Amino acid sequence: MRVIIAENAADVASYGAQQCIRQLQSKPESVLGLATGSTPIALYLRLIESYHRGEISFAGVRTFNLDEYIGIDASHPQSYRRFMQEHLFNHIDVDPENTHVPLGMSDPEEESRQYEAKIRSAGGIDLQILGVGRNGHIGFNEPTSSLGSRTRVKTLAPDTIRDNSRFFSQDEEQPHLAITMGIGTIMEARQIILLAAGESKADAVRALVEGPMTAMQPASVLQMHPEALVIVDKAAAGKLELVEYYQWVQQETLRLQGAYC
Repeated sequence: MRVIIAENAADVASYGAQQCIRQLQSKPESVLGLATGSTPIALYLRLIESYHRGEISFAGVRTFNLDEYIGIDASHPQSYRRFMQEHLFNHIDVDPENTHVPLGMSDPEEESRQYEAKIRSAGGIDLQILGVGRNGHIGFNEPTSSLGSRTRVKTLAPDTIRDNSRFFSQDEEQPHLAITMGIGTIMEARQIILLAAGESKADAVRALVEGPMTAMQPASVLQMHPEALVIVDKAAAGKLELVEYYQWVQQETLRLQGAYC
């Protein structure tokens, strides 16, 4: 695991986008694992800008989103399919048939099995983008999730439901269940980028980077991934003990890259 500490949330998005752009330039037929939430929005905007500058194309790309609420249609304002359409897919040249988000109105058990099979059929995920919840969840893999789990139905934790309640009106029933890629599924991605910004994520970042690997903090499993990159801003890094070391490694990495360019 490598840790990059950026100045602010905008720089987190920019650095993450740079990694995605390099991936698409080196492998135009990449399979991308995508996330929703506030942090990836700025990253997607930078990818759209790069596409419009002619630096990258999504024509050969296939995408798989991490998760979707059960019981809401793809057209619902808070569905993750709609989120992706509005924040990325509608603005690039990706083939709609190559974009995959779990179907929230389907039979959830069967959809979970089919989704896992589709990822395998695509050859696995080349680059997975992640956020992290305040309780350490990745996707909707809540604390105590099996570290070897596959795509399946999960009950959302009360903290997650409360955090997401601001997106739903008071007169509608908020989903308590979701289909999510499993932790084992996520860990099979060849490269993983986790983004976190803001003081509210500081405890989760400390646990995933410097705490013990435990199912109580699902994101901590990234410590075992050989190509995991954690990009955080200074606020999210506020409770890390080894900040100076991570910054030193970052400087040395850039120096070595410059020496071989």
